[in-house]
Amino acid sequence: MKICSKCVMDESVPSISFDENGVCNYCKLHDTLTNAYPTGEDGAGKLKTIVKKIKSEAGKKNYDCVIGVSGGTDSTYLLHWAKENGLRPLAVHLDNGWDSEIAVGNIKKSVAALGIDLQTYVIDWEEIKDILRSFLKASFPWADLPTDIAIISSLYKIAAEENIRYVIAGNNFRIEGKQPIDWTYGDGRLVKAVHKIFGNGKMNSYPNLTIMKFFYYTLIRKIKIIRPFYYMNFDKKSAQKMLEERYAWVNYGGHHHESIFTRFIIGCWLPRKFNIDKRKVTWSALVREGQMSRNEALEGLKELPYDAARMKEDIDYVAKKLDLTHEELEKIFALPNKTFRDYPSYFPLFVKMKKLMIFVFRFMLPWKPPFFYQLDSK
Repeated sequence: MKICSKCVMDESVPSISFDENGVCNYCKLHDTLTNAYPTGEDGAGKLKTIVKKIKSEAGKKNYDCVIGVSGGTDSTYLLHWAKENGLRPLAVHLDNGWDSEIAVGNIKKSVAALGIDLQTYVIDWEEIKDILRSFLKASFPWADLPTDIAIISSLYKIAAEENIRYVIAGNNFRIEGKQPIDWTYGDGRLVKAVHKIFGNGKMNSYPNLTIMKFFYYTLIRKIKIIRPFYYMNFDKKSAQKMLEERYAWVNYGGHHHESIFTRFIIGCWLPRKFNIDKRKVTWSALVREGQMSRNEALEGLKELPYDAARMKEDIDYVAKKLDLTHEELEKIFALPNKTFRDYPSYFPLFVKMKKLMIFVFRFMLPWKPPFFYQLDSK
């Protein structure tokens, strides 16, 4: 299998291509984004301007921004960064019933030490159970999509309720990479469609994000998402060490392992059923940034995503918690694989109206989201 000469992305990754030097298009996307979002003095200056604007627009409000927290490295560091820069954040956590004890402990310790108020958005367990089970039955790759949609939607919702215009997000293309659209694309219409086909209940407490709600939050309420990591040279290991020393933060293991269901999806569901190893994306980003050697990444990919014994425990735990027998879950694993293209979504609209959407996003953000760079070849 052909592998990029610069990172560890290979021919199993959708829409990959290689130039005459064997460098993949994902590396070039990384370079494009790196040029668009400079770090160093330029990045620090940009962040300083952003912070000043957030403060000035908030005035005497109790909060000037919202930060979603999961107990992970990135979100905990953002709480620290916000306080260091004199911001008054409201921490928001989405409780979908799958948090690990370590993640919950990290959240409690960090907000207490920093004196930050925490608001938790709780989804009714029967609802989220039915929705996530629907995505497994749909044989959908990124079966944790409903959680992703609920997180951003709850941040918008609470920001609107509190009259806050800025959401601080922990996205970081430099050390996370950009996921192939075919692996992780999803939207509110898709969530609704899959649940309608494979689910049984209603979505009353689940905060779905339809396109109309999205435009309401961004165009009418003028809520903007700020991604500070885009302008930082962020070293994850150094950040984790600092968080451990200052806030007694505990490392929970792999990337996004703060949620048991997410760990199951990334480490078991995707590689076993779809032959998708998302470590290729994350580790390729770290290789590009010099935070991991290419050889180290290649050797690591030969190993299981995480401990085999824990994986077996997670399979049993997920089946039991979703009211599935082990046999039923195994039958779901054996179903024909599907993609987001097999279900109704907003994606065809985004492709058809790409130029208009880019204009709208520039007006709202203002910057061209990486998603649209990936649409260029569609």
